[in-house]
Amino acid sequence: MESRTAEIERNTLETQIKVKINLDGTGKSSFSTGIPFLEHMLDQIARHGLIDMTIDAKGDLHIDDHHTVEDIGITLGQAFAAALSEKKGIYRYGHAYVPLDEALSRVVIDFSGRPGLVYDVKFPRASISRFDVDLFREFFQGFVNHAGVTLHIDNLKGVNAHHVAETIFKAMGRAVRMAVDLDPRMAGIMPSTKGVL
Repeated sequence: MESRTAEIERNTLETQIKVKINLDGTGKSSFSTGIPFLEHMLDQIARHGLIDMTIDAKGDLHIDDHHTVEDIGITLGQAFAAALSEKKGIYRYGHAYVPLDEALSRVVIDFSGRPGLVYDVKFPRASISRFDVDLFREFFQGFVNHAGVTLHIDNLKGVNAHHVAETIFKAMGRAVRMAVDLDPRMAGIMPSTKGVL
């Protein structure tokens, strides 16, 4: 099997980001972003997606976290696109429901080549620790645009903001894992009637 790995570097006047992923990993992760709660969430994608992931980011955090969070999403999306290459043999679609105590979220993803985000999440408060929850949407939008995926994220229940966030990111990891896994019945076959994704 070909290695499904990628290393992407993105440098702007606002951020300098390096992302390394292995889609066939064991869930090992290493993060240095200066944004602890985001790192906790990214670890959920790695762990539950069985994706080895390293992210090093330096950004203009003295302004706020916006540029760094968005650009991590962009760079991670670029890494997924590179690691999947032509996407032959993958399941393509993935979905997951994940509960955490009172919270429940659903994530559905299609590695379609067409970026689209439907994000229906209403957090019960504006921040978790010092993290602005509005930035989660920016992260996912950046990821979607550059991975070329259709992504539906719905929080169905939850009164604890930390629980809501964690169910979203755990479900993201599980859905991604399902979608990028190799289907033995589709070996070498493009999972599309168009012949390209």
